[in-house]
Amino acid sequence: MKRKYEFTGEVKVHLGTTLKQIRATLSFGVVTKGEIGGWIKGEENFSPDALVSGDAWVFGDAQVSGDALVFGDAQVFGDAWVSGDAWVSGNARVSGDAQVSGNARVFGDALVFGDALVFGNARVSGDAWVSGDAWVYGNARVSGDAWVYGNALVFGDADFFFIGPIGSRNAQLTVHADVKLGIRFTTGCFSGTEYQLNEAIQKTHGDNEHAMQYRAAIALALMVVKPAQVKS
Repeated sequence: MKRKYEFTGEVKVHLGTTLKQIRATLSFGVVTKGEIGGWIKGEENFSPDALVSGDAWVFGDAQVSGDALVFGDAQVFGDAWVSGDAWVSGNARVSGDAQVSGNARVFGDALVFGDALVFGNARVSGDAWVSGDAWVYGNARVSGDAWVYGNALVFGDADFFFIGPIGSRNAQLTVHADVKLGIRFTTGCFSGTEYQLNEAIQKTHGDNEHAMQYRAAIALALMVVKPAQVKS
């Protein structure tokens, strides 16, 4: 099969690494034949399959360097930078001034944009969004329908889960690993343990539909989030 891109001959040096500009040699996805793409270190930045198939692409001023891989139908665009041993795959999108590096993985339908940083051994998956000036790093996991935004930090061995709107006030329920509580549940003005949240739900909603929503969300969160471990 024909390779889906070639090098234009244009090069630039970024932090000591020479990057080459790409151009599409055939039309696929939203890319048209002849379209000028972004900058990569070399063909090793696309998986072997992605060299000839799939909709994976690097657009505009986006850069992929090191041993980073872009494959599947993933797209990197804007001024985004993917480096190190990072992978961007599935239908994931990395854009804006976002950076994905280290051994980080962004996959599924995940979006990383704005000035967000995802690095270390972090994983962003499912329909999760990471945006603004948020950092996700260490062994952190952001999955499901979670949103991490603003100046948020998700790090270490922490897991993070976010769901909403939920309940009578269309609130958001945030669940994350916590060194004091193991797992902390936060919604509205409440912040505490699973037991305390269930008590509050029973007192406020009894066994009505809103209570069932919260209990289902709690059960799902407990399957996703692992309690924080205090290291001595």
